[in-house]
Amino acid sequence: MKYSKIPLSQTVVTLCKTHNVKHIVISPGSRNAPLTIGFTNDDFFNCYSIVDERCAAFFALGIAQQLQEPVAVVCTSGSALLNYYPAISEAYYSNIPLLVLSADRPKHLIDIGDGQTIKQKNVYGEHVLYSTNLKLDLKDKEHKSVDDELPIMRSIENKLERFLGIQKDIQSHNESELHDAITIARLKSGPVHINIPFDEPLYETVDELSINPKPFSITDRTEKVDDFEIKSLLDVWHSAKRKMILVGVLPPDSIEEQWLQELADDDSILVFTETTSNLHHPDFFPGIDKMIAPLNEDEFGLLQPDVLLTFGGMIVSKKIKAFLRQYKPEYHWHVDLNTANDTFFCLDKHIKLSANTFLKSFLPLVTHHTKSDYRDHWLKMRQKRRKLHDEYLKTIRFSDFTVFNTVLKSIPKQSQLQVGNSSAIRYTQLFQLRKDVTVFCNRGTSGIDGSTSTAIGSAVVNKQRTTFITGDLSFLYDSNALWNNYIPKNFRIIVINNEGGGIFRILPGHKNTENFDTYFETKHQLTAKHLSEMFGFKYYKATNEASLDEVLKTFYNTSKQPKILEIFTPSTINDQVLLDYFKFIK
Repeated sequence: MKYSKIPLSQTVVTLCKTHNVKHIVISPGSRNAPLTIGFTNDDFFNCYSIVDERCAAFFALGIAQQLQEPVAVVCTSGSALLNYYPAISEAYYSNIPLLVLSADRPKHLIDIGDGQTIKQKNVYGEHVLYSTNLKLDLKDKEHKSVDDELPIMRSIENKLERFLGIQKDIQSHNESELHDAITIARLKSGPVHINIPFDEPLYETVDELSINPKPFSITDRTEKVDDFEIKSLLDVWHSAKRKMILVGVLPPDSIEEQWLQELADDDSILVFTETTSNLHHPDFFPGIDKMIAPLNEDEFGLLQPDVLLTFGGMIVSKKIKAFLRQYKPEYHWHVDLNTANDTFFCLDKHIKLSANTFLKSFLPLVTHHTKSDYRDHWLKMRQKRRKLHDEYLKTIRFSDFTVFNTVLKSIPKQSQLQVGNSSAIRYTQLFQLRKDVTVFCNRGTSGIDGSTSTAIGSAVVNKQRTTFITGDLSFLYDSNALWNNYIPKNFRIIVINNEGGGIFRILPGHKNTENFDTYFETKHQLTAKHLSEMFGFKYYKATNEASLDEVLKTFYNTSKQPKILEIFTPSTINDQVLLDYFKFIK
């Protein structure tokens, strides 16, 4: 097997292998050649070549999102690693383990006027869990220049001892930093940055390793249940007549069915679930905005919880945020291994456990269910909302709203749905999805920039077929995502093209002006057709309900290439249809 001749490169590759980091996303470059040589010559690794670093990082994020284990991205020096930043910030706020391996020039070659050199040390600031700069290997010529200044060391033996001693210290430092960084990425579920200086020559190879890393104990994360903390919650829980559980982003199967049923059986509990929570029960409350938006002040008072228990990641619904910030619960407990956001400005306890471990430890201690009409009252309200929802669909013309209704019902059974940000995820929240469809969305920073790349990365490693729904601006913004040789043939993209950023028409502002059209909504006449042809996708188009129904009859069928369906909706009515919806269900 071929190895880079550079010991530092050998060390990085070997320790990635030791830590079972199998997926390596590489962007072509010269300074990172030693790493590319090492990773691509070892069959242990699954290597991907993605030219655009921004797309590469989001592609890696999609893989890590599915596997929940570190995935490495490898780039050359200079502006290359700056293009990783959007995905790194998303990984940081979504608790996704990314391992950033950036090649760098030696310190003495930085800020002397060479190309593709920037100050790479700590470049990601507070958006990584750990940042380290590895040390450059010594070279013979460097050793000689040091010895020229130390005339007392003249013998060959002393020179060699000095050289090997310094290199041993460098090797020990590099091994320790690599172990620490990869361990943190895995145990704390987030991005880490390892900056790696290489001196030329970069392309020399050898047939044997010149390093022999020290054995390190690889730590697995264990959850420690604090029995005292758990029991301290019981008095409040037993006495509260209105308990609300709000669930944000969670991977599928995060909570066992028996605990979900236990929660559903308690009359004093409402469980509000977002689409991204991947939780389902007949007595839970998906479609939060559908419940919250029509309420008046008196009804808000009736909904206000005594205790708010939150699980999972970021919350999509602005309406539930506004409600809980105004009608604060007396207690807010958040359960999460890593972080607890004070989203509603009333957080008083962070329980550092996974949701399932907490419920498994807590619910068996609950001795009785508090008598309350809290759940039953809102279940009746939920039924009214759903009836009005269905009635409204019969009254409106073809629009974003009707498109999401049709498309979401068409998603294949036992499949995965990736959703773009902005309007796409907010519309999706208004509809009930089947239990057999798992849902993912980049809600860490909620940006539109890498949703397509993330969806493709996910599709490469997950065992389900994947459909990605996105808006036109998000799709066009991340169009380089399609420049990818690994896209599965059963991957499907649905682009809702309303000729601009339609969500801005819903927000307050002066609409239908040149300034608004250009700088807010960003009107355009672009389509996905030519991109589809260039990148080898089969292209479909729909402009009304009849053509959409016809396309969907065969869109998910087996094919020799991935497919894109572009649905054109009338931009001038979408906002009014949505605003009228909330009035109608009120």
